[in-house]
Amino acid sequence: QVRLAESGGGLVQPGGSLGLSCTVSGSIVSINSMGWDRQAPGKERELVARITSGGKSEYADSVKGRFTISRDNTQTTVWLQMTTLRPEDTAVYYCNVVGVNSYSHSFQSWGQGTQVTVSS
Repeated sequence: QVRLAESGGGLVQPGGSLGLSCTVSGSIVSINSMGWDRQAPGKERELVARITSGGKSEYADSVKGRFTISRDNTQTTVWLQMTTLRPEDTAVYYCNVVGVNSYSHSFQSWGQGTQVTVSS
């Protein structure tokens, strides 16, 4: 079983900063990538940022230059540092992990989600 524990999020004013973290645990053999999706009300879930096991990161065009994804060397924790936040960044943010479990099965798991609200 793979477990994801998210923290961070909250209310911030436009132009402000906020950080999210996600720690993964469970019967995992390897992790291919860790990242963050988000879903705003009435919109489809979209990829925000992702970082691979090799350290390659990718971002949605809407957050490039404002958000930074990073992970620890054990690849059990991933962070998303968000700066210059805009009202359109308001959404529920979900951590997601892709890997292989102890049964040699590929998996993709998501966290429970954390709310980020950007408003004055």
